[in-house]
Amino acid sequence: MLGASAYVGWNIGANDTANCIGTSVGCGLLSFKRAVILVAAFVILGAMLQGHHVMNTIGKGIVKADLNYLAVCVALICSGFFVTLATFFRIPTSTSQAIVGGVLGIGLASGAEIDYSKLILIAESWILCPLLVMGLAFGLMHLLRFVLRKFNTSSPLSQHAFGWLAILSACYVAYSMGANNAGNAVGPVANLNIFPPRVLLLIGGVSIAVGAFTYGSNVADTVGKGITPLDIPSAFVAQISSAFGMHLFSMFGIPVSTSSAIVGAVVGVGLVKGANAISKKTILTILIGWALTPTLACLTSYFMYILLNIVRL
Repeated sequence: MLGASAYVGWNIGANDTANCIGTSVGCGLLSFKRAVILVAAFVILGAMLQGHHVMNTIGKGIVKADLNYLAVCVALICSGFFVTLATFFRIPTSTSQAIVGGVLGIGLASGAEIDYSKLILIAESWILCPLLVMGLAFGLMHLLRFVLRKFNTSSPLSQHAFGWLAILSACYVAYSMGANNAGNAVGPVANLNIFPPRVLLLIGGVSIAVGAFTYGSNVADTVGKGITPLDIPSAFVAQISSAFGMHLFSMFGIPVSTSSAIVGAVVGVGLVKGANAISKKTILTILIGWALTPTLACLTSYFMYILLNIVRL
């Protein structure tokens, strides 16, 4: 049971590490090794301090029933599998969408009561969040370019200050990811009411950190370099915008996609340079991944749960 949660957490770290540090690594500010250490520390911190909001939503906010052990395991394993697949192909997909799809599939297969109003709210947030951070990044980038033109920011001291701002914003993204995504990993297990919430959140945070260390470099290149070229000021704007969006939705207990947040922010930064600066092929690949992940996770968990119950009989 906890192993299945740890597997989902590992997938979150492997795929979503890019959302925290892809821009900083992509612009050459930090090495991947140093950046991932920061991710691990702040992911665990975010999980422990504010991860309970999303954990409660995933636990009993979508399916209003107590799930059995088999249902929880199927939801977690099916969700994790499709995130693993996306990570292998270097596609920044949404672990939030995967786990929501997996839990929905189990709810439908078991005939449990589903809170469709909550489900619609979550789906709307998946659209609103990237648009929100895109607009924020677009506005902040314009403001920053005005400041850069107005004042002398080419001195070594100014560049050093921008570097630290980008690093601090990467830490904020990692914190927000822990606050939002640790609950995705352990929410279904929380439904069973057999483990203390703090223990579950610690397991979620640590497993995300392990995923970041062991397999997080694959997707980092796609986010940091594949969408649009980034310099240090651009990386700072993209990170602070996406972190704000994730943190905002986390406070309301809504599991949003960290991938869609950072991709939206990077696109917002790229639009300031002009639409031609954005790799449309990369964006299309990412959008297809976002659509397929929750759909396949839902269908797979639905049919697998039915099949396993038939075999048990």
